[in-house]
Amino acid sequence: MAKILLVDDDVELCRLVSEFLKGEGWEVAAVHDGETGVERILGNEWDLVILDVMLPSCNGLDVLRRIRERTSVPVVMLTARGDEVDRIVGLELGADDYLPKPFNPRELAARIRAVMRRTGAERGSVVECLTVGDLILDMGARSVRRDGVTIDLTGVEYELLEMLLERAGSVVSREDLSRRALGRRPSHFDRSLDTHLSNLRKKLGPFPEGRERLKTVRGVGYQYVKASTDGTGDSQR
Repeated sequence: MAKILLVDDDVELCRLVSEFLKGEGWEVAAVHDGETGVERILGNEWDLVILDVMLPSCNGLDVLRRIRERTSVPVVMLTARGDEVDRIVGLELGADDYLPKPFNPRELAARIRAVMRRTGAERGSVVECLTVGDLILDMGARSVRRDGVTIDLTGVEYELLEMLLERAGSVVSREDLSRRALGRRPSHFDRSLDTHLSNLRKKLGPFPEGRERLKTVRGVGYQYVKASTDGTGDSQR
């Protein structure tokens, strides 16, 4: 049974959402302020955190910033409807998805399932490794290493990188990336995909010679560029 922590200062909302999610088969706990949220998130093992932006003592974005220094637990942010700034900042800080308030509990449950699928909470064991140049992506551990150094990625960032490495040297469409990593088709006004890819680009860094690893092909999609030092030019499994 997956364990979910709900961090929201609306006690009645927490009660209603907890009852619904428990009915969906998950174990749910709730806390109502940011400082307690940080303590509970870092002090226990959770499969997913639902985190409201507006919290007393420490707002949700600060909570996310603090926990991302120590854990990659999947996070779904709850934001005020129409507050695009909070959504963008949340994604930049490492949130896996967001849902504007007010929301339908069934949509929240669907988002939770999608995030858990993407982050591996509902996957079986996989033992393959994907190697492209100086990057090694371990599918079993869902980890990425560059020159032997582990790079901490969110679940969405991992899914994006896996798909880009699988097709290294080729352009992957925005729709394919969005369907795989976000579980939905991209919309004209939704910049979530671009934000996740921007975060991924920063974490990967450029090649030693200074070229960017991720190339944006306007109007089409994104490409993982093969390094000039990759002798074969091919990815390997």
